[in-house]
This record gives sequence, structure tokens and C-alpha cells, in this order.
Amino acid sequence: MGTTQLESVPEPKYWHLKTVLSEALDQDFAVGEILPNERDLAARFGVARATLRQALEQLELEGRLQRRRGVGTTVAPPRVGVSVGNAQHSWPGESVDGWEPVDAVEAAPAAAVLKLLGTAAGEMVLAVRRTRVEQGQVVAAEMLYVPASSVPGLSAIDAPAGPARARAVMRELQRLPLDGQDRSVELGSARADDAKELDRLPGAPVLLVTTRYFTAEGTAAVSVATYRADTCRLTFGDSGDVQITHDARVAS
Repeated sequence: MGTTQLESVPEPKYWHLKTVLSEALDQDFAVGEILPNERDLAARFGVARATLRQALEQLELEGRLQRRRGVGTTVAPPRVGVSVGNAQHSWPGESVDGWEPVDAVEAAPAAAVLKLLGTAAGEMVLAVRRTRVEQGQVVAAEMLYVPASSVPGLSAIDAPAGPARARAVMRELQRLPLDGQDRSVELGSARADDAKELDRLPGAPVLLVTTRYFTAEGTAAVSVATYRADTCRLTFGDSGDVQITHDARVAS
């Protein structure tokens, strides 16, 4: 990679550096190749390491770089297109949805999930863990939260633990008539457990897809799926509008 003068550039230094680095990734590096360490890169481009980190973080967010435990910063492969279906009458686990069940345990969800479920604070629900693999790589981890009232026929004797327990929960859920679902997508940071599952560092950028499943009685289940923002490009079907909400706190 060559050097460049950044002092006279009117835009933020890290943003211009990001553009220079992006061009270098296309010309000088192969997918999977490890970048020089931050000290060498900062010296080469004549910038502070803080500026360099900002540029690297932006490139990671855009899916150009990956930070891997015990390896360093590498050039990322092209993003994988991951379909997020908009079918309004499909429960999790129906047909081939690309998810692999891992386990199902009792858990106390976060307050935000309890609010979506409409259950009382501290109430235990069934938490079904699933992962999604694309091209041999785990690209997403999901927690499907199901109140016991949604699966009254579930027997712990038939499927005590593991993937079989997860499948049993979803089979019982699928017995309910599904009225519809809604979905939201937002940018977030990987929690420790999700980061380990996705082979990312805690705090790495992720896409959070939250889905509520409705029956005539109300919300029957809530799914929170965490997708790797650096390797995934989410694609949606033809149905459903995109709703943009404005947070006044950002503008104030």
C-alpha cells in the first residue's frame, strides 16, 4: 500500500483514509490476507492510531474487513445474501428455513422481550436457541422466546434437552393458528454469547432482526436473530412496508 497526504483533505481524516484503504484492499490484498499491524499502518499513512482505528472500524462495519480472535484483521470475503422471508403464515421451523436447532431451556428474557410478549416481569419462558449456516459459516444466532401458555402440550419427558427439545417446542408452536407476524431490523453490537457463537469479538457490529408471531389471543412467540453485519446482506420478499421511525433524542 502506498502513502497519501491527508492534511489538506476537507473531509474527516478517518473517512478519507477509509477510502484509501478500501482501494488498497481491492488492488493489493487477497481475501483472507492479514493486514499489517496498526502501528505499521498508522506510520505508513502518517495518521494517529485513533484515526486508523476509526477507518478500520468503518471498513469492518461495511463488511470489507474481519477481526478474528488470535489472527488479526483480515480481508473479508464478499457478503453472503441471507433471505429473510416475509411469509405471514409461517412458524419458525416450518419447511426448510435455514435454521438449525441447538437447545431449548427455561430463561428469564430481557425486559424488552417481556414487553413484546406481554408477560409479567421475571416470568420464565422457553428460550429456543438456533443457528443459521450459509456456505459453511455460522452467520446468525437466534433466540426464540415462547411462553409456556403457547405450548401447553409440550412434554419434558418426550424431549428433555438439546436439539430434540428445541424441535418439540417448535412442533407444539406450529399447532396454533398463526394470524400474522411483524418484523423490525436494527444495527446493534454483539453480546458475549452471540459473539462466541458467531466467532466475533464482543461489541462487533451485528444486525438484529426481531419478529413477533401473533395468534388470535395475542403474541405467541418472539424471535431475536443476530446476524453478522460484516458478512451478511439481508434480503426481503415482496410483501411488507418499511417503517422508518424518528428518535427525537438523536436530533436534540
